[in-house]
Amino acid sequence: MDGAQKLKQQVRNEFMEYLTLHKHRKTPERFAILDHIYSVRGHFDMDSLYNSMIEVNFRVSRATLYNTIQLLLDCGLVVKHQFGANISKYERAYGNENHDHLICTTCGEVREMTGDLLTPTQLKKIRKFKVSYYSTYIYGTCSKCIHAKRMELRRLERKNEIRQQKKGGNQAKK
Repeated sequence: MDGAQKLKQQVRNEFMEYLTLHKHRKTPERFAILDHIYSVRGHFDMDSLYNSMIEVNFRVSRATLYNTIQLLLDCGLVVKHQFGANISKYERAYGNENHDHLICTTCGEVREMTGDLLTPTQLKKIRKFKVSYYSTYIYGTCSKCIHAKRMELRRLERKNEIRQQKKGGNQAKK
């Protein structure tokens, strides 16, 4: 069994235990949703999850998706993010190394950056707290938006220069 299959089996077992402990039904739809989430990487919202499940010919209602996501959040198998927009984004909790989120406040793009911002020494300073994983949100402006803003400023400056030249030429004629 490869690493991905072991991970899927581990989360499936945890979900089964959670459902049993909290007396929830163990439906095939719930496990199909869990399996689908752990088959893809990255962030997703409810619409993209719904659409991707339909693409693989799995019919599921939106109500079932929302209810299952809530169960997966409650048992810690999925993490919810609010990156500043009104849409919640989710990602699987297991099988992701520690990563940080770079969020462009202009276009809303979210990129992941791996590599530890916290050094092992800093992590040791967090006493009486076992770190399972962490995620950092870094807000700023992406290079595409910076470039677009510069180009817009240059366009406006050229437009002003032309306007000033025309204005100067009209005054000289008077």
